[in-house]
Amino acid sequence: MVIALLFIGALLAAYARRVTIPYPALLALAGATLALLPTVPSVTLDPQLALALFVAPVLLDAAFDSSPRDLKQNWRVVTSLALFAVGVTVAAAALTARALVPGMPWVAAIALGAIIAPPDAAAATAVLRQLRPPHRVLVILEGESLFNDASALLIYRLAVTAAAAGSFSGWSGIPVLLLACAGSVVLGAVSSRIALLTLRRISDIPTAVLVQFLSTFAVWMLAERLGLSGILTVVTFAILIARKASDTTPARLRIPSYAVWDVVVFVLNVLAFILIGLQLKPILQRLDRPQLVEYAVTATAVTGAIIVVRILWVMGYAAIAGFIVKRDPRRLRSGARVPSLRAAAIVAWCGMRGIVTLAAALALPFGFPHRDLILFTAFCAVLGTLVLQGLTVRPLLGLLRIEDDGIVDREVRLAQAETARAALNAVDGARGEMIGLLRRKFESRLRGLAGDAKSEEPELDELAAAQRRAQQAQRQMLSDLRSRGVIGDDAFHRVEEELDWAEVNADAMRRSD
Repeated sequence: MVIALLFIGALLAAYARRVTIPYPALLALAGATLALLPTVPSVTLDPQLALALFVAPVLLDAAFDSSPRDLKQNWRVVTSLALFAVGVTVAAAALTARALVPGMPWVAAIALGAIIAPPDAAAATAVLRQLRPPHRVLVILEGESLFNDASALLIYRLAVTAAAAGSFSGWSGIPVLLLACAGSVVLGAVSSRIALLTLRRISDIPTAVLVQFLSTFAVWMLAERLGLSGILTVVTFAILIARKASDTTPARLRIPSYAVWDVVVFVLNVLAFILIGLQLKPILQRLDRPQLVEYAVTATAVTGAIIVVRILWVMGYAAIAGFIVKRDPRRLRSGARVPSLRAAAIVAWCGMRGIVTLAAALALPFGFPHRDLILFTAFCAVLGTLVLQGLTVRPLLGLLRIEDDGIVDREVRLAQAETARAALNAVDGARGEMIGLLRRKFESRLRGLAGDAKSEEPELDELAAAQRRAQQAQRQMLSDLRSRGVIGDDAFHRVEEELDWAEVNADAMRRSD
């Protein structure tokens, strides 16, 4: 059954890419279909396994590719969404649920709000990257998704703990939250140093990839065991690893590890949506018609509330910030960046929920108050936002006439030119026919031409040494451009991939010779 489900997930993802819609939307529909099929068996997942299994690797994959420079430039917007918007969404969802289900305890209502509060950027960016919107829209959505998970799940953990203890005090939990945040950052930083020292000594590809996954799960479990935030710890761990791994990891390890991570993240998404459908099956079987109507009304109202709250918050923020900057233009010179109303409309509409919401719902302990209703509502929120918003992002983008600003492409061209100049400087002074060809190749690259010359009698040793010097110089220049903030991480990774493939190809040619 698992093999069949993964195969179906692969087909749905392929179709989603063809028609440019988020593949999680089709996976959510598949999960809902499974919950309704009478022949599909019911599956029960250990709640303690859900968050670690589904969230830790997916979060590390997203955090690894994030750009601290871009996050710093947009920190006001990201903070507004990741902290304040999450808090308002939790409150709106909890109040709506309590209004419709008066017997629901506040801890259960708050847990429900925390579960469905954080949007999942993966669903939005899967489509937006194909449509090439302004780079800043992607930065805001991806940055929000890194930190809103942490804030929402901290509230979620407080609610679950309070339900187990039988009481809840918001003010007494604030020092605990602050301490958990600080401790999570410290643990993530220390763990990244240990992981880098370990990975630096591993040259075998399967072992290196396995250690990457083991270290991710180990960091998450250690943080949870210490009472810290697993999400903040993994985000810190991933961002710091990403800043150093490019200089310490050889291309022959990096290329296959990236491929493995892409596959694993996809498989986890498929399994999360399928498992939530299988978990819903026994819930639906236990409900009679009046209860099903009550659940459906509650889920619809709560889903509508979180969509409306996000739109009001994002559009209100953009309008107020734009008004303030208009009244005081000096704020623009001080670095304040305000999204346009059209860009804000895209950000407001890209509030699709995804794997974190599903994993948090599955992680609720058995016996938690109104667990069935929370699980049902969480899945409906994911399904509703993915179908309603996910399938309409593309038409909205065309309606608003929002186009790519070309920032990443310009930074890519800059990085390509600078790395080519660095390579030319590295081979200066070397002699030989092939060295001349190598030099002309980089000169041609700088002129925007295609250069690929071959010599009939290669001077292998000198060529290999010159290529290694050129590759090292290119990587040093690329890292320097990123560290100085000249280019962002999107441009960095695209050029790094080019250098990786060039290095792998050069190594293969040297081995074949």
